[in-house]
Amino acid sequence: MVAYLKQKKYLYIMLIPCVVYFITFHYVPMYGVLMAFKDFNFSKGILGSEWVGLDNFKYMFGLDEFYNVFKNSITLSLLRLLLGFPMPIVLALMLNEVRCRRFKRTVQTIMYLPHFISWIVIGGIITNFLSPTWGVVNGVLEKLGMEPVFFMAGTKYFRPIVVITSIWKDAGWGTILYLAAITSISPDLYEAAMLDGAGRWKQMLHVTLPSIVPTIVTLFILRTGTIMNNGFEQILVLQNSQNLAVSEVFETYTYRVGILGGRYSFATTVGLFTSVIGMIMIVITNQISKRCGERGLW
Repeated sequence: MVAYLKQKKYLYIMLIPCVVYFITFHYVPMYGVLMAFKDFNFSKGILGSEWVGLDNFKYMFGLDEFYNVFKNSITLSLLRLLLGFPMPIVLALMLNEVRCRRFKRTVQTIMYLPHFISWIVIGGIITNFLSPTWGVVNGVLEKLGMEPVFFMAGTKYFRPIVVITSIWKDAGWGTILYLAAITSISPDLYEAAMLDGAGRWKQMLHVTLPSIVPTIVTLFILRTGTIMNNGFEQILVLQNSQNLAVSEVFETYTYRVGILGGRYSFATTVGLFTSVIGMIMIVITNQISKRCGERGLW
């Protein structure tokens, strides 16, 4: 063991900053989970506050609005998962078939750029783009003789707008991992497929796609762990009083009721609940992947 550590010492030295980061920002803050079981008081601190057991959880599950928030969070997450998760895979497979390197790099750059734009900026663009008075979309509808549509002021269009904008912003960035996985595929597999008479389409279906399945499974398992998270910044920017019935998710609900309302114990309770759901989903999907013949995360 000592000889192994001496041989790999530089690798472990490089690992130290990552370990320090996770301990400082991920494990130490877990001490605050105690607030979910206490009636937190600033003057008394976390340890000095009164224990209330599961009262915060009973109160949370007794709220009628909690179940509406739960439904909104699950619905948005499933839509993102079903429509958004496959997009980076499709884009990576398509880019891999492009033979002109200059065109390929240009397309990659264009797809990556939205990832670096803040949701505040994107929210402003969307609001102006869909405005019923000066928006481009309603301008086109007016030219076609149609009445203006208040996209941001109702519940009908909120979820499609959230899903489409999230795909536009993050799909290009998500292709990086899949393209990296594709570059690690042995060229011998493609040569063998060509000798068997497989064209580009069959090579993609029978060589490229099966070779990146382990990467797809790993990212899918990790994605299910965030099934209760929908992105605080995006939802908050697009949310207003008219679409609150479908736009209130756990992140904004915790911020509005827990943080702005000063109910920190309740905010911690909601956060702990969503974390537990995420952990359960990771365990379930990991076991399913193993039963399907994949390695899983552990």
